[in-house]
Amino acid sequence: MSVLPLVFTSGWASGVNAYAVVLLLGLFGVTGVGDDVPGTLQRPEVLIVAGVLFLCEAVADKIPYVDSLWDSVHTVVRPLAGAWVGALLAGQSGSVSDVAAGLLGGSTALASHTVKAGTRMAVNASPEPFSNIVLSVAEDLGAGGVVAFAVFHPVAAAVVAGVLLAGGLLALVFLFSRIRRFLRRRARRREARRIASRPR
Repeated sequence: MSVLPLVFTSGWASGVNAYAVVLLLGLFGVTGVGDDVPGTLQRPEVLIVAGVLFLCEAVADKIPYVDSLWDSVHTVVRPLAGAWVGALLAGQSGSVSDVAAGLLGGSTALASHTVKAGTRMAVNASPEPFSNIVLSVAEDLGAGGVVAFAVFHPVAAAVVAGVLLAGGLLALVFLFSRIRRFLRRRARRREARRIASRPR
C-alpha cells in the first residue's frame, strides 16, 4: 500500500505538534509497534531532542501570547518537520518519491499550522487563560491519537486528519474577526510600549 495516507496524517499532525509526531513515531519504531518507522526517527539523539522540545512546547503552548510567539517561530519549523518526516517515510517504503512525499507532508503541515496559529490568535482575544490550556491539551491528544491510529490504520487516519483539517480551515474563516481584534490589540500594546520607552 502507498505510504501517502501516513505521510498526509503525519503532515497534518506535524502542523499541530511536530515534536510529538517525531517522538511518537520514533517510540513506535524502537518498541517494535510500528514496523515501517524509518531508522532515523528511532535514533536515541533524535528521540531525546524531540522529547525535550515536546516538553518545551507543552509549557509554552498553554501560556497566552507566548503560544502565539511560539507559533510564529514554528511557521518554518512545522512545515519543514512535516516534509522531513514525509520524505523519510517515503524512503522507507519505496512506494512513492521522497520529493512528492516531502511536498505533501510539508504543505499539509503548513495548512494545519495555519489553523492552529489562527485559532490561538482568536482564543488570545479572550481575557481568561483557561481556554488556551484546554485547546492545547486537545491539540496534543488529537495529534498524538491520530498519529497512533495512523500506524495501524493509515487510510482511516488520513480521512480523520482530512476532516479535521477541513473543519479547522472552515472555523478559521468564522474566527477571522477575533483574529483581527487580537492583532489590533497587540499593535496597540506595542505602540504603548514604544511611547513609554521614549526618553522624557
